[in-house]
Parts: sequence; structure tokens; C-alpha cells
Amino acid sequence: MDFAQELGLLIRARYPFIYVPTVEEERLESVIGQVARRLGQWGVYVWDFVEGIQGNPNDQGFARRNPLQALEFLEKLPPHVPALLVLRDYSRFLEDVSVARKCRNLNRVLKAQPKSVIFVAPEVRLPLELQEIVTVLPFGLPTAEELRRELTQMVQGLPQPPSPELLEDLVRSCQGLSLERMQRVIGRALAQRGKLTEADVEEVLLEKRQIIQQTQILEFCTPTVTLNDVGGLDNLKLWLQRRQKAFSPAAREYGLPYPRGLLLAGLQGTGKSLTAKAIAHHWHLPLLRLDVGRLFAGLVGESESRTRQMIQITEALAPCVLWIDEIDKAFSATDSRSDGGTTNRVFGTILTWLAEKESPVFVVATANQIQLLPPELLRKGRFDEIFFVGLPTWEERQSILQVHLSRLRPHTWQTYDIARLAWETPDFSGAELEQAIIEAMHTGFSQGREFTTDDILEAASQIVPLARTAQEQVQLLQQWASTGKIRSASRHTSLSRRIEQMEDQDYYGESPA
Repeated sequence: MDFAQELGLLIRARYPFIYVPTVEEERLESVIGQVARRLGQWGVYVWDFVEGIQGNPNDQGFARRNPLQALEFLEKLPPHVPALLVLRDYSRFLEDVSVARKCRNLNRVLKAQPKSVIFVAPEVRLPLELQEIVTVLPFGLPTAEELRRELTQMVQGLPQPPSPELLEDLVRSCQGLSLERMQRVIGRALAQRGKLTEADVEEVLLEKRQIIQQTQILEFCTPTVTLNDVGGLDNLKLWLQRRQKAFSPAAREYGLPYPRGLLLAGLQGTGKSLTAKAIAHHWHLPLLRLDVGRLFAGLVGESESRTRQMIQITEALAPCVLWIDEIDKAFSATDSRSDGGTTNRVFGTILTWLAEKESPVFVVATANQIQLLPPELLRKGRFDEIFFVGLPTWEERQSILQVHLSRLRPHTWQTYDIARLAWETPDFSGAELEQAIIEAMHTGFSQGREFTTDDILEAASQIVPLARTAQEQVQLLQQWASTGKIRSASRHTSLSRRIEQMEDQDYYGESPA
């Protein structure tokens, strides 16, 4: 059921007070007008603090700068006359004791009359005494069909209309924008060039990035890394490659559901964040990064409101990849929960969305200490799969070193003894291997020469890897992963580990038997 149908149902059921959180007043009032016409002879009256009542010539300007009098306007209308009263920005006045009391009094009267009050405000702000009588009805961002209809109207009469393919690209790129934002950015393009081109798709993405930054909740990332830039993790890569076309119309015709997402758990510096970026690039999807800490705010109810806003924006941008970084920091099962239940409510909202979402949003969550996460987050249905990203094996360290060296020295990386470097750096994570190379580069640069394999080995000898500084924590995590409760992102992990642990084995350039 879409918004117009739901609103019409509430009005017919004589819900006295309906609260619609949105910044798109013009679009909402257009929908309300359409609903009123479908219902029959329903009058629509609009009030704001500056202009007062609008929509009735006899009462034009009534209740200007008087919020309480705006509610009294309904009492001027005959009881049998159907009417909708739209109150703009009225959440600012609901805390007033006289306004709240008037709403509660009207609640008794309006139940017997064909009238409804619709509060319109950017966010939900309801005092406790009104929460029982007010129904909140979310108003989503424009659908693809609405955007397509508006774009078609805007380009009518152009001497050089856009091709159907370009029009669809623009519709897809505009998803997640309000109708007014879309009109503004397309209008700017038309004013600048007199036509629409492929360059306008990038302009829309820039506008979208600015909007997401203004929310201060999500971050619009532009991934440049590919799966080839991720060393090792063969099992995970194969899993992702099998799902590369899972968002296509052909997959829907085949009967496949949209992939839900995956949870990457493991040690710090092992490439979890890099993998999240590579997934978006590999699947050609926009990447949104969520820092869960940004959801929490000081005002009561604001954290829950931000969570709903995050979900709304994410679904409007679908298909996309939502990267939830270090989810264990926010939703640890050992958290004291001394915040009045806010964390539990936010966590519950996200859990419900993960389980019930039908939109093509692929969620990639990363965690360093998965054993601290609540079990309800780990059950099947929230994520398609949970992968453990452990310390790289000997083979994987070679792959990681090759990735870094070929990026830094694309023409001479073969001159480095990568096999020896990998053998001499057991228990090093990918991030620590990169740091050893960078330190070796500093050594070579300071001496006016090219850095060598020996420089990298010398730098590595000065680094104490996390596997040693946090040995207990690392061992516990690896033991937990070895129980079979989680799938390994690497292939042949146990065999490689046994080879590395062979005692009294010297290596000088050949693969150990």
C-alpha cells in the first residue's frame, strides 16, 4: 500500500490527527489534494504561522500567528462537512500546554465528524500526552515512476530531447533526491546547456553526495579499489563473483531474491573495509558508509528518528551497498545500556529492517570482535553469510605484497623476493605488510636510492604485529572461528598454517613442501 492509499484509509477511518514527517511540503500537499478528490467533496485547508488559513476565501488569513486559533478553525465548519486541515511546521507549537489540551479536546469531537488534522514537519516531535492520539505516517522520497514523470514533463518541448536510455540513467541517478532537488539540478543543466547529456548524471551524483553529507549520518563514498586490489580471501571473492548479476532484471525473472548482505568479522588490518569498497566497485553500485555512532543524539527520540532517516535515504538510493563500519563498537552484547534504552531501540529498528527489507540494499557490516555481538544479529536471515577474515596465510601474504608492490613500483615489482618476504613475516596483517613497505621506502628515499627486499625485511623486523601485542585476544578469536560457526574467507587456511608452524624449517626462495 502506497502513501496515498494509506492516507486515504486513515481519513476514511476518521483518524483525527495524522503526523507526516517530510521536508517536501509542496509534493505532500499535492498528494493530499489528490486523495481529497478521490474521497469526494473533501475541502483542503492549509495553515502556516505567517499566512494563516489558506484555501477558503472567506477565512483567508484567519489564525495568522495564532496556532491555537488554527485548531479552532475546524469548529467554524459545519459538523457534517468533510475537511482536511494541513498545519505546516506545527510541531513547534505542540509543546504548548494550551495547544496540547486543545488537541486532546478535539480528539473527542473529531471522532464523530469527517475531519482530520494533518501535521507537517521535517521530523517527528511529539509530546508524551499526544503520542496516543496522533498517528505518524512516513512520506517517502519520490519513486522512480514519479521522477520519470516529472523528468518527462521537464524535457517536453526541448529541440533535442534526451534518448530513452539517458532518461532512464537520469531517473536512476536521481533516486534519493526530493522532487524539488531534482527539479533544481535538472533545471540548472537545462539552463546551462539547453539539453541533457551524460555529464548531467555526474551532476546529479554530486548533488546527491552533498545531500547525504548534510544529513551527517551517511557518507557517500566513491570506491576506486577492485577485488584485484584485495589480496587473498579466495572463498569470499568467489562468493561475491557468483552474485555479481544478482541485482539484474534477469535475476528477478529467474526467481532469485535480492542478496541481503554479509558480515565480515576478524582482526584489525586484514582488509575488511577494503573488501566493502571493492564490492561496490565490482558490482557498479553506489557505496554509503554508516558510522553507527552518528545515529545517536542527545535529544529524546532523535536517535530513533535518525535511524529511520538513514533507512529511508538508503532505500531511496537502492540498489546500493550500505557499509556499516565496526558494528561491534555500537551494539556489543556487554554494553551496560545506561542510555535509557536508546541503544536497544536503535538496534531493534536496524534488526527489523535487516530481516524484513525487500529493497536491493546490500549491507556489508564489519566487526573486530564478533564474539561480543548479540546472537540475534548473527542468525540467518539478517545476513546471507558471515565470513571470518583472519591473518593472511603464506600464499595470501604473497598476494598482498604483490598488490602493494605492483601499485607502488608497477615496472619493477618483479625484482623483489616476494616469496621470501611472505615467509619472513608470519602473523603480519595486510595493513602491517603495507606499513613495512612504506617504512622501507622511507629508508631508500632518505639515502637517495631505490628500496630493496632487505629494506622491507629490516622494516618488518622493527614492527611488532597485533597478533603478538594482543596475542590472547587474537587466539580467542581464531579459536572461536575454528569451531565451524563461521565461514572462512580464505582457502586452505588450516594447511597453510600447519606449513608455517613447521619447526626448524629454513626457507630460501622455494615453496615449502
